[in-house]
Amino acid sequence: MAQPDPATKPERLVVVAGTGTEVGKTWVGAALLRTLRDAGWRVAARKPAQSYAPDDAPSSTDAAVLGLASGEPPTTVCVAHRWYPVPMAPPMAARALGRPPFTLAELAVELEWPEGPGLVGLIETAGGVRSPLADDGDTADLVRLLEPDAVVLVADAGLGTINAVRSSAAALVGEPLVVVLNRFAASNELHEANRQWLVERDGFSVVVVPGDEAALAEFATRATRSWGGP
Repeated sequence: MAQPDPATKPERLVVVAGTGTEVGKTWVGAALLRTLRDAGWRVAARKPAQSYAPDDAPSSTDAAVLGLASGEPPTTVCVAHRWYPVPMAPPMAARALGRPPFTLAELAVELEWPEGPGLVGLIETAGGVRSPLADDGDTADLVRLLEPDAVVLVADAGLGTINAVRSSAAALVGEPLVVVLNRFAASNELHEANRQWLVERDGFSVVVVPGDEAALAEFATRATRSWGGP
């Protein structure tokens, strides 16, 4: 598989992935973009491909939400021909719509970034880590192709969290990884028990949102591929 040109990569490249659908990847990605902008970083967001229900308002798509946070048009965040108005994984949605199949390399080539120093580029993927992202691979494959500086793995804070995080992280071994427990409530005994287990038993780096947005931004700008995680 062809490798992207390193010269075109942002100063920092962050991939936001999820343990599944509806865990809040877009919300966490947007919160991270806003926090980074407030801290003085230049940011850009990219969604390699997005699929959605045909009756969804354009302003509610992932590309629109991320673009509002990064200050970019939705069609810059996700190029127009990668919008698939069918609620399936992107390559399946493309097939359902009668559109051409596509590869991870094609998605990678389409990730164009603003020039200049001090840029944090954020890529939000689709579905879970092992959900199809292109005809020839998933999010884990895209991460290996792009070699980002940090991977943010978003999980729900409630029931099923530990299994979902372990299963997803197993596909991302060796990546600079932080787990984000989304919709976290400190007063919820299960949420806190999940956080403690992931940290103390499994050795993950864990932040919670709302609450740890600043810590998440620090990880995104300081993590390197020399730090592996569990």
